[in-house]
Amino acid sequence: MNKKIAENIQKLFKSGGCGGELAENTRKAFGRVLEIVLRKEDSTKFQIIPQRWAAERTFARFESYGRLSKDFEYHTQTSQTMIHPAMIKLMLNRIKL
Repeated sequence: MNKKIAENIQKLFKSGGCGGELAENTRKAFGRVLEIVLRKEDSTKFQIIPQRWAAERTFARFESYGRLSKDFEYHTQTSQTMIHPAMIKLMLNRIKL
């Protein structure tokens, strides 16, 4: 992540599925808090985890964009580049210009 892009980000969320020293490295590199979102241990039923749901919802919206719906691109940079116009369109639809 570019430091210029990260200036406006206050908090980052990460799924509890991966462990390690990512939280500490993020704090050192960007000076931001990385909050690991965990499921409740006693839960046996499906539960919506609010922070994770927002991220999953955003990725689900990419399914309506042809080039992002499948892994068609050879280079990951191309996929990253295609996310920008998709997110711009999603944000413009929210403000209804």
